Amino acid sequence: MELSPDWVVGFVDGEGCFHVSILRHPETTTGYQVLPEFTVVQHEWDLQILYALKRFFGCGVVRRNHGDRWAYRVRKLECLERICEFFTKHPLKTKKNVDFVRFRRIVQKMKEGRHLTPEGLREIVEIALSMSTGKREALLRIKQDLGTL
Repeated sequence: MELSPDWVVGFVDGEGCFHVSILRHPETTTGYQVLPEFTVVQHEWDLQILYALKRFFGCGVVRRNHGDRWAYRVRKLECLERICEFFTKHPLKTKKNVDFVRFRRIVQKMKEGRHLTPEGLREIVEIALSMSTGKREALLRIKQDLGTL
């Protein structure tokens, strides 16, 4: 299956997700680990689409998500940079583009090593709080915790 850039933009606008988790990790300098992720989930009968996305971007993994759902996931920073370059060149058309722009800022800060400093991590938490997320409470606790560093 060959995918065109326009098709990928439309599909990701409807089915994709740009997400950033921030988890406690005592062995890191700040005590937290930043985990950005690009994901597309589909029912197993559309599994070929996920593999086509993996070929299109040249990175990521396809794994069972749960039950009859599968996910194409990209977590590696250099691969996320490739994803960001693509969606910068071929912008999303829906409000999902707002989250993407914020996600791209976080990826850029990580590329610069900002996630390894308390100040940079605070910036990343603020950006993550402005994204569509169900983890708002956890991010607010992290923000409060970082205020003491």
